[in-house]
Amino acid sequence: MADQIPLYPVRSAAAAAHRKRAAYYSAAGPGSGAEWPSSRYQLEDESAHLDEMPLMMSEEGFENDESDYHTLPRARTARRRSGLERFVCGGWKLLCTSCCDWLVNICQRKRELKARTVWLGCPEKCEEKHPRNSIKNQKYNIFTFIPGVLYEQFKFFLNLYFLVVSCSQFVPALKIGYLYTYWAPLGFVLAVTIMREAIDEFRRFQRDKEVNSQLYSKLTVRGKVQVKSSDIQVGDLIIVEKNQRIPSDMVFLRTSEKAGSCFIRTDQLDGETDWKLKVAVSCTQRLPALGDLFSISAYVYAQKPQLDIHSFEGTFTREDSDPPIHESLSIENTLWANTIVASGTVIGVVIYTGKETRSVMNTSNPKNKVGLLDLELNQLTKALFVALVALSVVMVTLQGFVGPWYRSLFRFLLLFSYIIPISLRVNLDMGKAAYGWMIMKDESIPGTVVRTSTIPEELGRLVYLLTDKTGTLTQNEMVFKRLHLGTVSYGADTMDEIQGHLRNPCPQMQSQAGGNNASSTPPRKAQSSAPKVRKSVSSRVHEAVKAIALCHNVSPVYESRAGVGGEAEYAEADQDFSDGNRTYQAASPDEVALVQWTESVGLTLVSRDLGSMQLRTPSGQIQTYCILQMFPFTSESKRMGVIVRDESTAEITFYMKGADVAMSSIVQYNDWLEEEIWMLTGDKLETATCIAKSSHLVSRTQDIHIFRPVTNRGEAHLELNAFRRKHDCALVISGDSLEVCLKYYEHELAELACQCPAVVCCRCSPTQKARIAKLLQHHTGKRTCAVGDGGNDVSMIQAADCGIGIEGKEGRQASLAADFSVTQFRHIGRLLMVHGRSSYKRSAALGQFVMHRGLIISTMQAVFSSVFYFASVPLYQGFLMVGYATIYTMFPVFSLVLDQDVKPETAMLYPELYKDLTKGRSLSFKTFLVWVLISIYQGGILMYGALLLFESEFVHVLAISFTALILTELLMVALTIRTWHWLMAVAEVLSLGCYVASLAFLNEYFDVAFITTVTFVWKVSAITMVSCLPLYVLKYLKRKLSPPSYTKLTS
Repeated sequence: MADQIPLYPVRSAAAAAHRKRAAYYSAAGPGSGAEWPSSRYQLEDESAHLDEMPLMMSEEGFENDESDYHTLPRARTARRRSGLERFVCGGWKLLCTSCCDWLVNICQRKRELKARTVWLGCPEKCEEKHPRNSIKNQKYNIFTFIPGVLYEQFKFFLNLYFLVVSCSQFVPALKIGYLYTYWAPLGFVLAVTIMREAIDEFRRFQRDKEVNSQLYSKLTVRGKVQVKSSDIQVGDLIIVEKNQRIPSDMVFLRTSEKAGSCFIRTDQLDGETDWKLKVAVSCTQRLPALGDLFSISAYVYAQKPQLDIHSFEGTFTREDSDPPIHESLSIENTLWANTIVASGTVIGVVIYTGKETRSVMNTSNPKNKVGLLDLELNQLTKALFVALVALSVVMVTLQGFVGPWYRSLFRFLLLFSYIIPISLRVNLDMGKAAYGWMIMKDESIPGTVVRTSTIPEELGRLVYLLTDKTGTLTQNEMVFKRLHLGTVSYGADTMDEIQGHLRNPCPQMQSQAGGNNASSTPPRKAQSSAPKVRKSVSSRVHEAVKAIALCHNVSPVYESRAGVGGEAEYAEADQDFSDGNRTYQAASPDEVALVQWTESVGLTLVSRDLGSMQLRTPSGQIQTYCILQMFPFTSESKRMGVIVRDESTAEITFYMKGADVAMSSIVQYNDWLEEEIWMLTGDKLETATCIAKSSHLVSRTQDIHIFRPVTNRGEAHLELNAFRRKHDCALVISGDSLEVCLKYYEHELAELACQCPAVVCCRCSPTQKARIAKLLQHHTGKRTCAVGDGGNDVSMIQAADCGIGIEGKEGRQASLAADFSVTQFRHIGRLLMVHGRSSYKRSAALGQFVMHRGLIISTMQAVFSSVFYFASVPLYQGFLMVGYATIYTMFPVFSLVLDQDVKPETAMLYPELYKDLTKGRSLSFKTFLVWVLISIYQGGILMYGALLLFESEFVHVLAISFTALILTELLMVALTIRTWHWLMAVAEVLSLGCYVASLAFLNEYFDVAFITTVTFVWKVSAITMVSCLPLYVLKYLKRKLSPPSYTKLTS
């Protein structure tokens, strides 16, 4: 497929012109003036050679590029123009651009973001006014609510049409019936919509108020004061306790931890559940007391607010010391808003608030989502409106344009307005509410919540599924399963043997430790000359467990007995060091799992600081190790290491662990194998690949193309060409490389990636996730669904056509922002395959049947008017029209929301049934045309039959035709149903009973004496039989000769 994409070079046609210019400048003679153009165009020739590779490049990408790859086609085209033409076109373009920019600036007044100087504890010294630190997720305010909701409703042609028709009834010359027959349905739709939006808006207001009202301790010269989150200002010194949300972006000044560092949880910001280590500014951490922060004159210089959550540049300066103290600040000195303090108490100075915080800048504004089915029905109503106008024009034309023909035209438009029934909106909205209720009451997916009740049908039209990995595809729970020591392997059922080895001292290890003390020269050569002694199993178990217990970044934390207050935050007397009070903190959950396992077998990590670690053996002995050097894990090295010195033996050991791809080339049987302890673990890229395979996103035998890291346009060009040559291959790409490709080759990347069976993106920022969702929507035009469980997934969830949030370990932020909320990822299958599929097919049938109900009565009106000299007189008036759309046919028609073609188990077993929905065959112009033909046939039969069979009085025509119409609609509902529900039968009987009972009260319209005769009964039965029996026969033949796909599965 990739080879079939038309990929054209942009500048290959200009290569000859480049070479001519290069030759011209080369012939000009030596010297700097001649050499510079030559080298310049030589560079352009190289760039042209790059473009000759088979990859499509957009001219916009070249124009915006600031690298060496420039093109000149537009410049050459501009040179060919005459001077006057260039002046006129260029001047007009400049004028229009300047005016548009000026209008945008006037309307938006967007403030320019600038770097800032923030004085500690002195918000009044801020040079500029900064935004309030309040969170606002509401769509409207008290002034814009009603106009905004009405605009969202009447921007659709269907609702706008109803409004115009209803307003026309205030004009006496155009009045057709009673006002309530038009305004009651429209008012009901608007009232339900406004009430639903008001409830949703009030819930958003309550959630915002709850967050903005959270109290924090603010440090002032007079001590601590309580302040609301929304009242925090740039420059304030804020104290944040353990497990408390950080209210704004801050620079980390001080902590209660002795090491001067703390852990924070960033899952609501970047989606990663591993804890991040943050380091306090050393100058403020060394101050004796907390109040000394006001005894110094210091400020923080911070860069301007930006999107990147992984970088920060700034400086800390203390002016009152001699000489002044300057410290550079990086990302490890920051505390971003919406992260959680995981250890100790922290004090920070606020540098960004409100809309300028990283979390808010990475969150997009929620959009009003409209389902594809609603858009399709909106298109069909436009087609019906064209038919309505055409029919009215035909009537006026046949009338001969007599008298005020334009008034007759408008009256015909109103007479035939039932072609677009206002009950369509009512039934669809009620159906959506019913689908939401069914989803939330489904016992197979408990805890599921429908937060956006307007798009349940979208669940049945999805083509692309965008899902977060951590916590979504995986529960992010790490358990130590097996320890493999070459010839010996220990599993869950043999862990007690490891405990037995650790309880017994290991003489071999002790003798080796005693003879292998640290010295100035490594003892490798001395050992190599001595005979190698094979270590016993017990010694290898001791070494392996000790390596796991020492090679990590885990810190044990003990809860305080009392609350933190004043300088008591630095006292250790209030801490309980018992085993039951100890928890582990680390940058990764698998690190914690390893240390928890060593504790379970007897070797416990009891304390750790920046310079040492302490282990407790099964016998209760405390072993102290001095940390000489840490080698942190990076994505480039794919491994980490630590050099420690055993304080009891002075032995120095280097422990290292890493991913298999990094360790396989290091760990071999050689001389230094005895000294190095190692084990295998995963990292970001490898983890993503493994998860993709284990979740069957990628099959075990399928090729995976790992997109190499690219930093500029040239590298991206070459790597995209390499990827284009792969076939049926899954793509794995990092966020940094993705950013480069999206900058230069957005559509080319989308076209290639959409041909892959699966795409895995690692280390994506929240804005990148949202951008990918929008790119798929724009490039393919297909419906997208985003699934996530963290705050970093909110932008993606809101950008997708359908957002699903999972209530997981990362909180409820994604769940609250999503359209649908589930408790487990596996529930999504039933949500889509069963409820999504059923909602779409039911709404498609319901919408078309409601339009059929309007078309058939409009056809009868057209026949009636044409027979009676094209008079613009209504056939049915008053209660007959209201009753037809409500009590007489509403319940049977609405009972279609209970219909189903296959059982839920079958829909889950055969995903092909869902894939068939993406083609949109349940609601298309083809199916719509079939219903139009049925309506014309039945309307014509009913009206002409009544005119042929009526007796002396015209009132008999009304009685015969209207009764046959009601019976026809009830029979057509029965014809449409595929699986009967007991409520459907009740609705049919109840509606028929209501009509028969109401005949006694319709003296104004019917002759009661006539409708009780046998003549009336047989005429109505004959007309109804002619209108319905052929359709029943056709349906039977179609099911026999060309059965639908689902019948083959159920037979």
